[in-house]
Amino acid sequence: MSTEEKNAALSTVVSTKKELTPSERFLGMVMKNFAAVPGEIKLAPFHQKLIQNYFIKLDMVLKTAEAKRLAKPEQYRETLAYTWDNINREKMSIDVVIYATLGIDPMQPNQIHPIPYKNDSIKKYDITFMLGYRGLELKAKKYGLDIPDDIIVEVVHANDIFKPHKKNDKNRVESYSFDITSPFDRGEVVGGFYYYNYISQPEKNKLRIMSMADIMKRVPKNASAEFWGGEKDNWKDGKKSGKIKVEGWLPEMCFKTLSRAANNGITIDSQKIDDNYVRMIEIEVEGKKVTEERVDEMVADQTGSVQFDEHTEVKDDEQPAATNGPAAEEKKPAAEEVKPKVEKKKAGEKADDKKGTDGPGF
Repeated sequence: MSTEEKNAALSTVVSTKKELTPSERFLGMVMKNFAAVPGEIKLAPFHQKLIQNYFIKLDMVLKTAEAKRLAKPEQYRETLAYTWDNINREKMSIDVVIYATLGIDPMQPNQIHPIPYKNDSIKKYDITFMLGYRGLELKAKKYGLDIPDDIIVEVVHANDIFKPHKKNDKNRVESYSFDITSPFDRGEVVGGFYYYNYISQPEKNKLRIMSMADIMKRVPKNASAEFWGGEKDNWKDGKKSGKIKVEGWLPEMCFKTLSRAANNGITIDSQKIDDNYVRMIEIEVEGKKVTEERVDEMVADQTGSVQFDEHTEVKDDEQPAATNGPAAEEKKPAAEEVKPKVEKKKAGEKADDKKGTDGPGF
């Protein structure tokens, strides 16, 4: 074969070689960074697919955050752009693998939320991962000591009839009765409960009741009125102009609070604790740098809706514009929102076959 023929054959091979999608390049980058960590972990194809889902989710988060950043008046705008080049990829890679091996999918509602926050020491954004109540449920099932067969969570309204049956010398099984007498006019929220149900060992069943005061103890001091209801500052022409009342989503937020308490209430089995669990605890500590009320807003901002369960969500036009980046000292008046530009996909094109924010250089 002549040199010309060899070059032609090589060109054919190169041209027919499949080009990697951004999510596949992201998977390669994550695996390369994780390989530098001591220890060995095997990733099944399912886990690798989840890692690619983390790319899709993170890319959406960065695009939305950057659009919000650019929409702010220049004097209130974060100086560091939300781009892949400004992400601490080494730390992010380790955390992504940990959550992927636990089967936590960022594309599923209420499992996990990636939140970028500025690390001033390296002038980049760290990504902290905040588990939603569904993610906490998966964590409890994997690491729990005595896992219930079912966890029932209910918000109780003034017109409902709720009666607990606590365990005592005459009642060996703890239970309750709960009736919604007026489903379309349940009245104001007065509290809630969660119930650990052990089907084969009902004597272990446990009822935990929370009054409205108990729930409100868990509300952050500066919680967002758009979620919990109440008053918020009214901005006009860049200046505060009194207060306005906001209805919020109190029943949904109470349900979320009860669900988190229920999943966090399951005792962890010390024999099941591994390196992944230890790292998750470290991430939770790091996540405290992001206040809970800002997490709620950023979660709403990145998902396009505030989803509490399979039947309840707050749509885009009902949610507040989020304040991106916990480095902001206070909430600023929002400028007109800049919507992220979304390119139309060609028929048959994969969801992740797209360029990342400013092009992820993986």
